Amino acid sequence: MKKILLLLLLILTAGIAFGQSKMACCVNPSATKQFAMLASDKKFVMSHPVPLKYHFQSTIGKAITYPTADGKTANAFVFMAQTKTNNYLLVVHEWWGLNDWVKKESEQLYTDLGNVNIIDLDLYDGKVATTREDAGKFMQAVKDDRAQAIIKGAITYIGPNARIAAIGWCFGGGWSLQTALLAGKQAIACVMYYGMPEQDVNKLKTLNCDVLGNFAAKDQWINPKVVAQFETNMKTAGKKVTTHEFDADHGFANPSNPIYNSEATTEAYKYTLEFLRPRLG
Repeated sequence: MKKILLLLLLILTAGIAFGQSKMACCVNPSATKQFAMLASDKKFVMSHPVPLKYHFQSTIGKAITYPTADGKTANAFVFMAQTKTNNYLLVVHEWWGLNDWVKKESEQLYTDLGNVNIIDLDLYDGKVATTREDAGKFMQAVKDDRAQAIIKGAITYIGPNARIAAIGWCFGGGWSLQTALLAGKQAIACVMYYGMPEQDVNKLKTLNCDVLGNFAAKDQWINPKVVAQFETNMKTAGKKVTTHEFDADHGFANPSNPIYNSEATTEAYKYTLEFLRPRLG
């Protein structure tokens, strides 16, 4: 009888511990999980109009694969500098996935920045969404461990001498900051377009670069309050962030988005180039 009671007590204790662990995870989700959870918000999903058809085929970029530490391989699309350089820009896609618009934007950055290597990361492992529903499913299916393995695999692929900048939009805006954090001492710049900021000040203290944030004042989720808190957290961490808030909606920089704002996009892109050029020079 004592053995049975002891066994029941151990099961009960384990159950409570598991429940507390699960609750802690739900109460304090990571910044990337917080953004992914928005896919359960119908209002957030409906705020992303179905993208217009957008076709682009690069003549200078190419698809590659590379190994990741979890025993898998990752996909990427790369633009390699004509003259060898250790300057790299890692690009993270929106919640739609690594589609033609991301590749087109990367080729534009490649042309405008000059001698730099650009790698478009694929955190969806080959999946690309054309509907809101699929985009939400793909975004929520991303596990932090896998995404980090993809990013770390790219960092290993380019080597310890690489100087790494990161840029991303929406889902990729938050992961751009996470990429800079994962790059450690190799990080030299980070650009976020309306992505979820990291809120853990202790993590931000490990950041090795300045951050530029291009945010949308009409964004109901990554809103001015979230941006202001990010500025406060960065100051507390002793890090530098420069933010710009545009009179536009979430997703304003993508021309395949029906709520595309050309004026805000042009201005944000100008700030982006001004921020990246001296750091990638």
